[in-house]
Amino acid sequence: MPLLLLDLDNTLLDRAGPFRAWGQRFLAEIGAPETDIDWLLSIDADGLTDRWDVADAIRDRYRLRTPSIDLVESLHDGVVEHTRLDPLIACALRIADDAGWVPVVVSNGAVRQQDAIIRRTGLDRYVADWVISEEAGVSKPNPRIFVLAAQRVRMQLRGSWVVGDSPEADIGGAAAVGLPSVWLHRGRSWMESRFAPTRTADGLIPAVSAVLAG
Repeated sequence: MPLLLLDLDNTLLDRAGPFRAWGQRFLAEIGAPETDIDWLLSIDADGLTDRWDVADAIRDRYRLRTPSIDLVESLHDGVVEHTRLDPLIACALRIADDAGWVPVVVSNGAVRQQDAIIRRTGLDRYVADWVISEEAGVSKPNPRIFVLAAQRVRMQLRGSWVVGDSPEADIGGAAAVGLPSVWLHRGRSWMESRFAPTRTADGLIPAVSAVLAG
């Protein structure tokens, strides 16, 4: 039974939409212009910017007295609140499981948010386990986190596939550990020359289909 190593944000669960929803509500609460959502999205950089840096940027721009820790908690809680599991994603995971694959989440991020999202959305019912970088002490693309994921479910990495939307973290990580991969392009073109995905897909469902056919 091979492993299906899956990214979380913008792979299994939409993260861009929930962050935008939180951002729009937050801007309305502090009386900022609606158009500032574009600035907030650019600062967030699709989740790649450290949460504390996002909080500090917000405090500086709007001259807020709110402590950074309160802004970080608001961001975490807001994203969790707005995140939903697409029933079609759940179905795809069930199909993979029925076909003999073992889905395991491998996510960079904070335990508090990622664990809450996995459990609150019910995603935990469709995966064998999950590894979060903060808890693991190592982040993608470091091969060690994929090894830890395999150890978590007492399986070998051989025969596994990696699926994710990040060229560096997911596809670069798969290349570093010698595994085939599927990149979720999300409308982007592949620009990396050091490595490349085995397959490219426009969402998790076709990605799972590619793995099952591969």
